[in-house]
Amino acid sequence: MKQPTFNTDRLTLRPFSRDDAENVQRLAGRKQIASKTIPIPHPYELHMAYEWIGTHNQLFEKGEVVNFAVTHRLEKYLVGCVGLNINKKYEMAELGYWIGIEYWGNGYCTEASKKVLEYGFETLNLNRIFAYHFGSNPASGRVMEKIGMKYEGFLRQAIKKWGKFEDSVVYGVLKSDLN
Repeated sequence: MKQPTFNTDRLTLRPFSRDDAENVQRLAGRKQIASKTIPIPHPYELHMAYEWIGTHNQLFEKGEVVNFAVTHRLEKYLVGCVGLNINKKYEMAELGYWIGIEYWGNGYCTEASKKVLEYGFETLNLNRIFAYHFGSNPASGRVMEKIGMKYEGFLRQAIKKWGKFEDSVVYGVLKSDLN
């Protein structure tokens, strides 16, 4: 099975390619991005971007993860990433995303995430999609609210990032919520 590509009004969501590695490193390698996400280290070296991209096809084929390169539809430049970590047994997935700092405030994350929710519910036939954000990153929570997710809980000091405990805020949406 081949990973799909989607267009929204302003964006194209497509599989990452090795050609994206330098831009992934440049965008995700910023300390402000790494500080707001669990899995992204800092510094984020170029070889890490190649390795990460190299995992995508196998994880997609196994039905475990789908990551989309979020690109500007007309000008084709990379804006960020949005994806799902899928648990087929329980028909649910965790939504994750990052957007390059220079593209914050344009609604790209909301636009891309809405499309990925649609894909998760309509194509992957998931029942539930959830997401977490650090308590120190309320902007991410606003994205979750805009795409129809509901606040579900606050986990005190649930994540340790760079030697500091971070609160984790949980949002979720059910397929039936969007009907």
